[in-house]
Amino acid sequence: MATFALPGKAPMHLLKMAFTSSEDSMSDIIKTYRNAIVQIATPYSTGTGFYLHNAGYIVTNEHVVRGNREVIIDGALLERQLVPVSFTDQHHDLALLRFYDEKMPQLPITGRDDVKEGDKVLAMGHPFGLRFSTTSGIISNTTFREGGISYYQHDAALNPGNSGGPLVNERGEVIGINTFVLRDGQNMGFALPVKLLLQTLEEVKKLERGSATRCHSCDNIVFEETAQGNYCPHCGATINLPGKEDQYQPTGIARTLEQILEQCGYDVRLSRRGPNAWQVEKGSATINISYYEPAGIISGDAVLCQLPKENIADIYAYLLRQNFELEGLSFSLRRNQIVLSFIIMDSHLNMDTGLERFQHLFQKADDYDNILVEQYGASWVVEDDVD
Repeated sequence: MATFALPGKAPMHLLKMAFTSSEDSMSDIIKTYRNAIVQIATPYSTGTGFYLHNAGYIVTNEHVVRGNREVIIDGALLERQLVPVSFTDQHHDLALLRFYDEKMPQLPITGRDDVKEGDKVLAMGHPFGLRFSTTSGIISNTTFREGGISYYQHDAALNPGNSGGPLVNERGEVIGINTFVLRDGQNMGFALPVKLLLQTLEEVKKLERGSATRCHSCDNIVFEETAQGNYCPHCGATINLPGKEDQYQPTGIARTLEQILEQCGYDVRLSRRGPNAWQVEKGSATINISYYEPAGIISGDAVLCQLPKENIADIYAYLLRQNFELEGLSFSLRRNQIVLSFIIMDSHLNMDTGLERFQHLFQKADDYDNILVEQYGASWVVEDDVD
């Protein structure tokens, strides 16, 4: 991977791009960010990250990647893949994923410290299973303090899974990393100022391999080669280096479900979408698998296509006929999407029954989406519209 030296104060020549509202429309800004924002998933959580081309990292929140040595990423210009977690900072809720791709656009980051109350901002994110979202708001507080850290407080709505996404000013520059939200009726969002990210990039610029973490006790950055086992060499506190995290091992029903997916030919490491959730593709159909443990329900939902805008009675009649004839599967509508589903109780799940049900869903999903599009005028689902 290419490495880049970042100057200490404000690496504007590396992280700045000519991107002003007078020269580029807001739609152009959003398009660029859409291509640089990535979806992040682990067996424990999902979230958002954004790519810094010249730094060679994806930026996200530490709580999104906590407990993982590698995570799944996906994006508009990316194939779904695993990337290593290079750096974690639990105190500032900041993490860096080692990654480099020449196709990805460069995002502008401002080194100026001129954010003011009343400034207009955009919050962007693209969590797995949800649409890419851009919401607008204003900065209401530039010095909100929590845990000894100053955050930007804003009222741009943050959707579930948007943690780690960028907060962007009117010039199209990243000014913060969205970190948390308070939903006490005010829906206040909070973003870590980007100057802390730039400082961190300067501190970890010598990290060419391995991993590092910021000690939660003394605030020093500890690299793998200088760590004393699981202890900080500066103060002796216990640390968790991301490169030393144990590989995830599913248990119980989750293990059985992953074994079934493997038997069906899928790489389960790339299929995980947070706790007890998986997503796979069969042909042009996207299939979401969930296990709701309290009720013991396992569901498989294949999003096939979108309803046509005319002659809708014909497709409704066809779906109703198929529901009468199908065994173990049923059609339903989710907004304007046609979904083919099954439900099975965990008490009835074993390798044989599970494999039969899953393979049946996968095959029928691949068959039906073509029939619905080619014969009944349905339209293919745009990737961002898959629930």
